[in-house]
Amino acid sequence: MFKPLSVYVGLRYTAAKRSNHFISFISLASMLGLMLGVAALIVVLSVMNGFDRELKQRILGMVPHATITEFGRPMESWQAVQGSVEASSEVLASAPFIQAQGMLTNRGVVRGVMVYGIDPASERKVSILGNHIKSGSLDKLNSQRFGIVLGDLLARYLGVRVGDKVTLVLPEASVSVAGMVPRLKRFTVVGTFEVGAELDASLAYISMGDAAKIKRYKSDVIDGIRIKFDDLFTAPQKARQIANTLDGYYRTSDWTRTHGNLFQAIQLEKRMIGLLLFLIVLVAAFNIVSTLVMVVTDKKADVAILRTLGATKGRIMRIFMVQGTVIGIIGTVLGGALGITLALTVSELVAWVERTFGIEFLSADVYFISYLPSDLQWPDVFTICGSALIISFLATIYPAYRAAKTHPAEALRYE
Repeated sequence: MFKPLSVYVGLRYTAAKRSNHFISFISLASMLGLMLGVAALIVVLSVMNGFDRELKQRILGMVPHATITEFGRPMESWQAVQGSVEASSEVLASAPFIQAQGMLTNRGVVRGVMVYGIDPASERKVSILGNHIKSGSLDKLNSQRFGIVLGDLLARYLGVRVGDKVTLVLPEASVSVAGMVPRLKRFTVVGTFEVGAELDASLAYISMGDAAKIKRYKSDVIDGIRIKFDDLFTAPQKARQIANTLDGYYRTSDWTRTHGNLFQAIQLEKRMIGLLLFLIVLVAAFNIVSTLVMVVTDKKADVAILRTLGATKGRIMRIFMVQGTVIGIIGTVLGGALGITLALTVSELVAWVERTFGIEFLSADVYFISYLPSDLQWPDVFTICGSALIISFLATIYPAYRAAKTHPAEALRYE
C-alpha cells in the first residue's frame, strides 16, 4: 500500500525536528492520548473480566446452579429423584440439602444467616466450599453433634472461633409453659470458610441430621436437591426440563434468580465503561487529525516543491498517511504495553496501597468481593489495539487528502 519512497519521506517528516514547537507538542499530545486511552481500556476491561470471573468461580461456585424442590412440602423419597436428576448428561453432580433462615447470636451480637444442612461428601461435588475452609474441618459436621461451619466474616462479626458456642434462633415459635417462644439451639463452631465474597457474612452450614432435628423433619426428609451443571448458563432451561420428567409437582430455582441481576449488571457496566473509555481513543484520533492538518499547513511549500518535482497526489497522500500512522502505531504499542503491565499487576498494586495507607477500597459489606480482581484476556487486547490502529489510520485520510489538493503555484506564490 505504501511505497518505499513514501514511507521514507513520511518517516523523515515524523522524526525531523520542527521549527514549530507547537506542532511538536500537539503530536506528542496525540501520541500520549492514544497511549493512555489504549492502556485505560485494557486495564478497565481486565478488571471487569476479573469481576465476571470471580462471580462465576466464587459466588456461583458456592450458590446452587439450580435446585429442585417439591411443591408445597418437604421432599420425601428423595433418593429416587436424585437418581433421575443425575441420569441427565448435562448434570455433573447433585446433593441433598435442608435450608433454614434465622439469626445467630453470641454475647448480644445478632446476625441474620442462611443455614444449610448438608452432607459434606456430597457438598464437595457441587460447590467449592471444601476448597475454602480457613480453619477447622468440614468433615466435623458429621463427627460432632450440632457443629456449625461459619463464613469468616460472620465468625468475626460474632466474635467466635473454632470451639466457641453460638445460638441459632429460628423464626418459628414453640409453645411452652412460658407461652410462645422462638426456637433456639446451641451449636459449636467446628470450622470457618472464606471465599472473599459477601457470602462469608451470610452463610452457615450444619449437618443434614442436625438440620432435620431443628426443623423437626423425619430422617429421610429434605427440602430439595442442589444441581451442578456442566454449563451454568443452561441451568434454568435444563432444570425445568428435568423437573418436567419427574412424577409429582416440583418447582425449580436457579442462579439467575438469586444472582442473575449482579451478573447482568457487570456485563452492562463492562460495555458502558468500555464505550466511554473508547471515546478517549477517538479524542486521540481527532488530535492526530489536528496535528496533520497543522503539519500540512506548515509544509505547504515542501509539498509544492515535491509536486513540481513530479510527485503525484497519491504519493503526497501516502507521505502524510505514513506520518499519522506512525503516531498511531507508537501510541498503540506503548499503550498496549502499559495496559498489559498494569492489568497483570493492578490487584497487587491496590492491595499494597490498602496495606500501606490503611484504605479499604472494596468492603465485603458493600461489594460482593473484598479485593480488586483482574483477568487479562488477549482477545480484548487484540481488539483494542487493532481498533486503535484502524482509527489512527482513518484519521490520516482527510489531512492527507488536503495535502494532496495543494496547488504548487499558490503555495509558492509568497515564498
